[in-house]
Amino acid sequence: MACKHVDLEGLRAPGPTQSVYREDCTQCFDSIDDPTGLDVCLHCFNGGCTGSRQHAALHYATRNHPLVLNIRRTRKVVIRDEPPQKISKLAIAAETEADRYDYETSVRCFDCNVDGVDKLSGKLPAVVEGVMRANTFSRQEEVKAWEQEFTSCEHILTLQQEEPRRIESQDLGHCSSCDLQENLWLCLQCGNLGCGRAQFGGVKGHSHGLEHKNKTGHAVAVKLGSITPDGTADVYCYACDEERIDEDIGLHLANWGIILAERQKTEKSLTEMNVEENLRWEFSMTDEDGHELQKLFGEGFTGLKNLGNSCYLASTLQCLFALPQFQIRYFHPESDLPAVDEPAQDLETQLRKLGDGLLSGRYSRSDPDFTPPESLNDVVYQKGLAPAMLKHLVGRGHAEFSTMRQQDAFEFLLHLFKLITRSKHTTPLRDPTYAFRFTMEQRLQCLSCKKVRYKTDEQDNISIPVPIHKLPGDLTKNDDGSKDVDEYSPVTLRECLDSFTAEEHVELTCSSCGSKDGFLKRSLFKTFPEVLAVNARRFVLINWVPTKVDVPVVVGDEPFLLDQYKSPGQQASEELLPEDASEAMPAFVVNEEAAQQLEGMGFPRNRCEKALHATGNADANTAMEWLFAHMEDADIDEPLNVGSAQASASSVADPEKVEMLGAMGFGPPQARKALKETNGDVERAVEWLFSHPDDQGEFEEDATTAGETIEKILPGSSDLPAEFQLQSIICHKGSSIHAGHYVAFIRKAVSGESSPAWVLFNDEKVVKALDVEEMKKFAYVYFFQRT
Repeated sequence: MACKHVDLEGLRAPGPTQSVYREDCTQCFDSIDDPTGLDVCLHCFNGGCTGSRQHAALHYATRNHPLVLNIRRTRKVVIRDEPPQKISKLAIAAETEADRYDYETSVRCFDCNVDGVDKLSGKLPAVVEGVMRANTFSRQEEVKAWEQEFTSCEHILTLQQEEPRRIESQDLGHCSSCDLQENLWLCLQCGNLGCGRAQFGGVKGHSHGLEHKNKTGHAVAVKLGSITPDGTADVYCYACDEERIDEDIGLHLANWGIILAERQKTEKSLTEMNVEENLRWEFSMTDEDGHELQKLFGEGFTGLKNLGNSCYLASTLQCLFALPQFQIRYFHPESDLPAVDEPAQDLETQLRKLGDGLLSGRYSRSDPDFTPPESLNDVVYQKGLAPAMLKHLVGRGHAEFSTMRQQDAFEFLLHLFKLITRSKHTTPLRDPTYAFRFTMEQRLQCLSCKKVRYKTDEQDNISIPVPIHKLPGDLTKNDDGSKDVDEYSPVTLRECLDSFTAEEHVELTCSSCGSKDGFLKRSLFKTFPEVLAVNARRFVLINWVPTKVDVPVVVGDEPFLLDQYKSPGQQASEELLPEDASEAMPAFVVNEEAAQQLEGMGFPRNRCEKALHATGNADANTAMEWLFAHMEDADIDEPLNVGSAQASASSVADPEKVEMLGAMGFGPPQARKALKETNGDVERAVEWLFSHPDDQGEFEEDATTAGETIEKILPGSSDLPAEFQLQSIICHKGSSIHAGHYVAFIRKAVSGESSPAWVLFNDEKVVKALDVEEMKKFAYVYFFQRT
């Protein structure tokens, strides 16, 4: 039918960098897969739903853009004569949409009230073709196919091999230290053959290759069974503790008489085993007996599709939107959304969209396109919602969250809190992150004159140290006597809190009495939040790489009291230190014994003093690690200027640097203390924090002005009893916070259950969890609701 708008001046095809929202509505999760399809504005390419909510019509009413392209998508029925090719590498094939779907399109004009506008009239052919050919918004924000990237390292590039010799084939048949005939790694420096570490899938290993490295310092090894005639192989650097690439692998192997053209791959590569492990985790939705876990649907049981390493985002959002504070703030099905020109770029709109998607139950339905494997007995999972717009919005401008790499869920939680706090909250709606805020109070007492000082600090989480006690070696052996994995003694949540709030001795000079005996410092709760977010610090530095250790933390479902961790405040018998007492910092006195050890290793005096100052004056080994990491610093040989550091110590730490350290999981008090100890250097502050894990940090005083009579209102509540109950957890599987997989377990009311049950949210899969006790022991983030 004819339409007068088909030749409008502003009508043109989308540019190569322009976002085209042709997958789902920018204001809800209705999509092109719905019976009535999705309307894409042909002027600004906004996507609007055509169902009961009529966001397409709302867009026309607010923007006066008359022409839309209605797109409806249906899945093609594909009949396979052969089974699909088995996945054998960490890659995602870039299958095209045309391979999977059929599309129906039509043009309508809201202004003319005409459906079925001729797509060949005016400028429409070029515009319609441009919309259909353009990358969708989500595709524009991610890669079509990816492979895990490996690089070389200094240990490979500077590898000095011993004199060439031919290793006979019979000497390549088993480990030089045991009889193991698989998982064998050849040292490229000296030709020693040692077995690797035990791997996922039953691959045995006694770590004799690592033992060889520890004895000789030879770091680079290649896995014999992974070598191919094409020159690919698993190359591992034990010094970096990373898989690497050796561009000269052929030459390095020829040094030991091994010719690439004669080799055949006989074992799975590390990448292939990694893929299998990820797939096993992805589809392990059965109990120990192989029975399917009960899948759940309905209000509050909607899954989130994995957008590519986005499980950290999905698990965090599921836990937050299970809380009443977030539900009250962002779930308003009867209210209009904000009137904004670009809904996809508005945080309020996207969080309201997510709240509706997760809580309404409208999208919690089986995926009609999913064909379950026979082993799962026809279990049909949800399709899941794709929060691509929200992911892009909250990650925009961030060095990590804007990428497709796996991220730390706790860092993402803090980043999201920051964005929500900065956004507008119109009365009576309240910032939901306020429910997480509370006040910690630090007490300092001089050991000599007994005078005290109190400081307070506002926080929205606590990061508790997990005591690490490795079990004796005989408890960590396999049946064959080989060492499997390290095991650790279980600890209770109360033990972790006791450690977090324990007294510690700090070396400060008292400006009141002049004593150098130091102070006792302790931090306790002055107020308690409505929701307490707890990060369990199970990571330790190994070769300066944060590595997770699986220490079980026992947390019960029953409510528990935190009353014993409440600060009693200043007592009548206590005398306060002068206002400037806590600002007096002792002059830096170098640890002479450690300095002499470093000088004995050949380091100049200036470097020794600078390293000891940067690492807390602890010991020679820590300082030596710092020196190796800072050899290229431009000022490495300049004398240590403690005067500027002392000046910095009495000043306020840079809030942006405190925020940067907070995103790494360090609390504001610890971040401020580290920055002041390292003259504001963030990199050195991180090192200081890892070398002082038990230091509770430095607290800010309550901000008051002269003559101020109104007491500052502190977040949280000081009322007792302070009873809390576990509401949800974020669990992580993997050895690194930046790899592996995240899932969420949430206590919810489930139909047919007399009391709340634990529900597992594994991306789009939502099932009733059975053995959650084991998962609670190894959770990464805990959310406790005040009862």
